[in-house]
Amino acid sequence: MNLETTYLGMTLKNPLVPSASPLSRDLDMAKRLEDAGAAALVMYSLFEEEVIAEEEQLTGLMDFQDLGHGEADSYLPLHPDYKTGLDEYLEQLQALKAALEIPVIASLNGATDSGWVEHGRELEQAGADALELNIYFLPTAEDSAEVVEERYLNILRQLKGQVRIPVTVKLSPYFTSLGHFVRQLETAGADGVVLFNRFYQPDLDLDSLEVRPELHLSHPYESLLRMHWIGRLYDKVSLSLAATGGIHGAPEALKMLLTGASVVHQCAALLQRGPEALTQTLADMERWLEEKEYDSLLQAIGSVCQDRAVNREAWDRVNYIKTLRS
Repeated sequence: MNLETTYLGMTLKNPLVPSASPLSRDLDMAKRLEDAGAAALVMYSLFEEEVIAEEEQLTGLMDFQDLGHGEADSYLPLHPDYKTGLDEYLEQLQALKAALEIPVIASLNGATDSGWVEHGRELEQAGADALELNIYFLPTAEDSAEVVEERYLNILRQLKGQVRIPVTVKLSPYFTSLGHFVRQLETAGADGVVLFNRFYQPDLDLDSLEVRPELHLSHPYESLLRMHWIGRLYDKVSLSLAATGGIHGAPEALKMLLTGASVVHQCAALLQRGPEALTQTLADMERWLEEKEYDSLLQAIGSVCQDRAVNREAWDRVNYIKTLRS
């Protein structure tokens, strides 16, 4: 079975791509993922807040060390072994590129349109095959839908002005008109979109009344929202579609691909069961495609999207009404 697919202009040997997670911090683990069948790898995220904080700290150290004491100028030069988070990220990217044969996608995570996106050029120079732009932004009551969307578009335009490699945007499902916004991203230069980001919600401790972070890994049920939107977007946009969230095995992965995804990202399954989960997903996918007599994966991708479905109404409000009356 030919499992090749095209994503962000790259030809991949199959559609399974480990998503941004701590797994990519470990070089041996990255190699295990490649050996297990990963077609590409998304690195852990480089966060805007950390980059800006370190830059401000260095500026303060170098510009104000001689305040009130002229003879202290250059008294505290940076140690040659001093590394910022950006330095470490670039080194890990270079190490991954040297150790792996599969494409490596760097991940930028931020919320403002400040100068942090300029580091995209450094990621490109370090060898990144593509960039995943993850804009994690929680709007306030004062932010209109237009303001929120324009922020995303501004950040994308700035990043596209810095790099020549493909850029995909990781989105949340919370947009007033998601389909229209994806078309705006495509017009602004996005080479793909990843659906959907998961917001990790804080919890409230009823004893201490403290708001605390809580990590809950995804559940296969969450994949249905991704499937729905990918099926509605396929054939309506030209950019690459990737699915992430709730894809724990072949059943979820196949649904994403049949409705139009070029690739599917896995994270929770790999954290819980290791790289072997990826191998099992691939084997089960190949078996299903052979049983259904597909010639290749490309023949299957998008074959059950909204525009090609036998029952198009099942994607729309009619299905909603039938579900509630059943």
